[in-house]
Amino acid sequence: MYIHVTGKNIEITDAIKAYVKEKVGKVVEYYDQITGIDVVLSVIKNPAATGKHIAEVSCKTNSGVIRCEESADSMYESIDLLAEKTARQVKKFKDKALGSDKASIRTPELEEAAEVDEEVLES
Repeated sequence: MYIHVTGKNIEITDAIKAYVKEKVGKVVEYYDQITGIDVVLSVIKNPAATGKHIAEVSCKTNSGVIRCEESADSMYESIDLLAEKTARQVKKFKDKALGSDKASIRTPELEEAAEVDEEVLES
């Protein structure tokens, strides 16, 4: 598993790279099928724009891609928001992936009880 950090209109320092790896790297704890994470940090140079610092992440998994984007007034704030949003989406993705493999809610005991109830009603 890798974490690749790139920047647009910003120089990625070692401190920012370490912060991103610390925050976004926690996502792997929620779902072990993540094969790689690409993070793009960018700055909008338009003085009239709000939320000038944008952080984007793409988590590649064995069965798809999870993509998030957040913007804020500071780069560290946008990274924090991005980490929280990514964690929520990864948990949701994992629940959906595991949910499709679950068996029916009807267990043999419930089916037997239903048959007994039908027999009692017929008698």
